[in-house]
Amino acid sequence: MLGSPRVVVGGGLVLLLLLTALLAPWLAPNDPNAQDLVNVLLPPAWATGGDPAFPLGTDNLGRCILSRLLYGARVASYVAITASFFAMLIGTALAVVAGYFRGWVDWTISRIVDVWMSFPPVILSLVLLLAFGAGVNRVVLGIVLVGWTRFCRVLRAEVLSLGRRDFVPAARLLGFSHLRIIGKEILPNALSLIVTLISLEMAVAVIVEAILSFTGVSVEADIPTWGVMIADGRTYIDEQPGALAFPALAIFLAVLGFNLLGDGLRRLFDPRLGLSRSQAT
Repeated sequence: MLGSPRVVVGGGLVLLLLLTALLAPWLAPNDPNAQDLVNVLLPPAWATGGDPAFPLGTDNLGRCILSRLLYGARVASYVAITASFFAMLIGTALAVVAGYFRGWVDWTISRIVDVWMSFPPVILSLVLLLAFGAGVNRVVLGIVLVGWTRFCRVLRAEVLSLGRRDFVPAARLLGFSHLRIIGKEILPNALSLIVTLISLEMAVAVIVEAILSFTGVSVEADIPTWGVMIADGRTYIDEQPGALAFPALAIFLAVLGFNLLGDGLRRLFDPRLGLSRSQAT
């Protein structure tokens, strides 16, 4: 199962993203913010008129596209991992409380989730960032404040279902405390779903950060991001298509990697999916 195509391809793409982010200062051939107004809108090095000093060409200010791509991976991976982790913590904690204790606790948390999810997520993130100001950590905070609801709603239904299984009443009869039941019985059985949700949230975080960067309300102006590269490159798409195509491809591959890895790990952790697949064949 660890050798399944989903895990291999998804894990490979995610690993490539993380390695790129970690090694960007050593892999980048140029300073990502250095402007060379003599060499603006250069094509890739393999095309006619390209320069080997700029392997993927330059943008409208003569900045190295490859270097900006590599440093943009740092922002994307940091936002994806940090935002999804804290959204998972908040959403899982509230989902467990709501699904396990039920009653008025469940009703209150569910109403809060319903109200919060009534706002379009990207619009809500934009409003929050306009209130907080620009900055990578503020982007993370904005995504967390929006993304926790997805964890809470889906996991609450799973916890409600697990609470009806025989092992939970049996644990209560044995005198287990609420914390022990949650930690030993509920959370391990919800692990596959948590893994899937956190991988999906990482993909969503990459997209949201790119959208926020595209609109100019994300990080500081001197930090390269894929969304900023797309915003800059769309104006000069006829002269240098790579200025838009390369960051768009990077976003696509990052999102694809997180989705494939999450789906593959869920099939690994959830024996019911493997059973149903074997029965189908």
